[in-house]
Amino acid sequence: RMAASWLFFCVLLPCVTSSSAHSDFFTSIGQMTDLLFTEKDLVTSLKDYIRAEETKLEQIRRWADKLDVLAAAATQDPESFLGHPVNAFKLMKRLNTEWGELENLVLTDMSDGFISNLTIQRQHFPNDDDQTGAAKALMRLQDTYQLDTDTISTGQLPGSSSMASLRPTMTVDDCFDLGKVAYSEADYYHTELWMVQALKQLDQGETSNTVDAVTILDYLSYSVYQQGELERALDFTRRLLELERRKYEQLCRGEGVKMTPRRQSRLFCRYYDNNRHPRYMIGPVKQEDEWDSPRIVRYHDIVSDKEMEKVKELAKPRLRRATISNPLTGALETAHYRIKQKHEANMVTERHPINQRIEDITGLDVSTAEDLQVANYGVGGQYEPHFDFGRKDEPDAFEELGTGNRIATWLLYMSDVQSGGATVFTDVRAAVWPKKGTAVFWYNLFPSGDGDYRTRHAACPVLVGNKWVSNKWIHERGQEFRRRCSLQETTESFSSAATDTSV
Repeated sequence: RMAASWLFFCVLLPCVTSSSAHSDFFTSIGQMTDLLFTEKDLVTSLKDYIRAEETKLEQIRRWADKLDVLAAAATQDPESFLGHPVNAFKLMKRLNTEWGELENLVLTDMSDGFISNLTIQRQHFPNDDDQTGAAKALMRLQDTYQLDTDTISTGQLPGSSSMASLRPTMTVDDCFDLGKVAYSEADYYHTELWMVQALKQLDQGETSNTVDAVTILDYLSYSVYQQGELERALDFTRRLLELERRKYEQLCRGEGVKMTPRRQSRLFCRYYDNNRHPRYMIGPVKQEDEWDSPRIVRYHDIVSDKEMEKVKELAKPRLRRATISNPLTGALETAHYRIKQKHEANMVTERHPINQRIEDITGLDVSTAEDLQVANYGVGGQYEPHFDFGRKDEPDAFEELGTGNRIATWLLYMSDVQSGGATVFTDVRAAVWPKKGTAVFWYNLFPSGDGDYRTRHAACPVLVGNKWVSNKWIHERGQEFRRRCSLQETTESFSSAATDTSV
């Protein structure tokens, strides 16, 4: 009987449980009211931080303006200016003490109060389950009251006319997130509705920093296809491909590369010894960050001219049209836009120094890697956007190898190209330009083993010149203890800060 009473008590009062249990915020207006006041407190704290930063910047600005006027007058006749003993004294004082005080002011972190408050309050924030639950609740209301997405997005719900001043509107990102929740539940009906709304708002000129039309169309085409509307799915796919083609061609021209100055400032070059590897402790290689997410690095002067010429010499007699894997059947088919060498030349066998160099620098086992592929691009030669790894919805093109998926790619440039010929990553708007004797490296898979879809890339047409490249596709087998698996979908750093010296 006591057990029955306790069960009844828990059912009636779900919020009166241990602190480790997480209740559904979205089901209780009372709990969400508390969240509103929490957010109001955080906004107040944020404004305090902004005011503190503005006060700090204003002090720095006044100092700079004062010195700007003084320096302008002093530098017109420096000797006369310094001939006055007071001016000479004040110059010594400024440089000895006041500039140091200014440095301390600049380095003062005004965010401590806000960050502390945010950290304390975050433990009471809703989690992913709460956000998903709220999204499902919104779609439930949409169906029950037969509301269209535009009505919900503009906040014009029936009975809400008296709340005009508080009427919320939904952004492109909000609509897209709702569509993603539906997609994760295989609810393709609501996925279509909200992705169409997101695309509509994007077409009307609304901007988004997190999602673009290509991504929305990708979800749309698949969700419509899953509902059996093949013609509409084909129309969405055609529009997606057109946008992809436009993005690809822009990147090839060097336009639309998405790297802000702030992100650029975080990229470095360094001497790299791969955690004090015996071969590179005395003579480390030059490593340069090309992109931050996904991380792409370039190694300079990684092979000699003599080695590159030997590889090209051995490859030339065997050059033939490239083959690509058919995404529907897994069969290899001839590509009509690239010429490449498929078989590894005798010189570049498993024990050759080039393979050994790749293993030493990347730290990965190349004994299960594919043969070194050599490609030569002529006039207009290109390679369409593709993934190096096999996706889950494709036939396993690497099954016969028995070495797992392609975990990483090593791409060696064996010639300079006068114009064109970049390697572009269309999803993240990155471009890497050929430079003879350098190699670029990136991971195709997350540590979890899932494919990193940001690594879709293409070889741009060669406008002027001749492009020679070779690539090494490294597979999963043999990497179990070299790159340990992790459930976190992040690509770890390739280098150790303790062993690298920036240059």
